[in-house]
Amino acid sequence: MLNRRTLIASAGASLILAGCGRSGDERLLRVGSQKGSTKSLMLAAGALDGVDYKVEWAEFPAAQNLLEALGSNAVDVGLVGDAPFQFAYQNGSPIQAVSAQRVDQRPSGALAIVTSAKSAIHTLTDLRGKSIATGRGSIGHYLVLRVLDRAGWQPSDVKLVFLSPSDASAALAAGSVAAWSTWVPYVPLALAQGGRVVVDGKDYVLGYAFEVANVAAIDHKRAILSDFLAREAKALSWAASHLDDYAKVLAQETGLSPEIARISVEKNARLAVPIDGELIREQRVVLDTFAHGGEVQPRRPLSQAFLPGLANTITP
Repeated sequence: MLNRRTLIASAGASLILAGCGRSGDERLLRVGSQKGSTKSLMLAAGALDGVDYKVEWAEFPAAQNLLEALGSNAVDVGLVGDAPFQFAYQNGSPIQAVSAQRVDQRPSGALAIVTSAKSAIHTLTDLRGKSIATGRGSIGHYLVLRVLDRAGWQPSDVKLVFLSPSDASAALAAGSVAAWSTWVPYVPLALAQGGRVVVDGKDYVLGYAFEVANVAAIDHKRAILSDFLAREAKALSWAASHLDDYAKVLAQETGLSPEIARISVEKNARLAVPIDGELIREQRVVLDTFAHGGEVQPRRPLSQAFLPGLANTITP
C-alpha cells in the first residue's frame, strides 16, 4: 500500500520527469498518468509496440496535479475525470479534451465519501456541519456538491477541506476530518483500513474521463497524439477481458497491493466513446454543478472545451 511518503515522493518525481523532455520536440509525446493508470494500461496491453515516436511518462497522484502540468505545458496530454477537466478549463487553462472514455456500468465503490472505522458517522445526515476532505476541483469535490444539491443542502452545510490524497488519508486517520470524498484506488485503500462508505458516488456521476491536451501539443503534435489515442482505445478494449494482466502491471508500477490493484482496474474499467453533441450536452451538468456551488464562473463556451476530430481514427 502506498503511504504518504511514497505519494509525496512520486509527486515530486513527476514534476522532474515532466520537465525532462523538450516541449518543442514534435516526435516526443509527454504523457501524464494518475498513479500509473494510463501507463500501466498501455504497458500491459503492449499498445505502444512499434511506435515511431518517443513517449515520456510523468506520474501524478491526482488530476489537479496533472492538470497543473498540462496548463503549464510541462506535459502534452493526460487522462482526468470530467469534473476536474471542467474546473480547470473554466478557470482559463489552455487545454482541450481530445478523446473521451466512459464506464460501461457505473460500479459501486469507484467514487465515494468514506469515513474511518472509528467514526460515528454512518449517513449523510451525520455529515451536516462536519469537515470533508477532497481535492479542489476534483471528482471528489464534484461528488460532494452533487450530493448536497440533491439533498437540498447548501455548500455551507458542510466544511470542505481541500487536501492532496496523501494528506486527506492522513487527516482521516487522525480524525482531523470527518470524511473523505475520493476515488479509486483511494476508496479501496480506505476500506482495507477498516473505513466505510457513507455515500456511494455511482448514482451521482456520469462516468466520463477525458484525455486532455495542451493546445500547443494539439497544434504541433497532432499526428502522434491521434496515434496515441487510437492505441489507447484499443488498449481499453483489450483490458476489458484482461483485467488480471492489467492489474498485475498496475501493482508493479505503483506499489499497490495486487488485491487493491485488481479492485481498482475493475472499478475503473472504461471504453473509448466519441465526443459528440450528446456528450457535450451531458457535461453541462458538471459545469452547472460547479457554478451553482460558487466554485467556477462559466466564462468559456462549453462546446469549445472539446476537440472531436482528433481521435476520429479510433477503431478498437
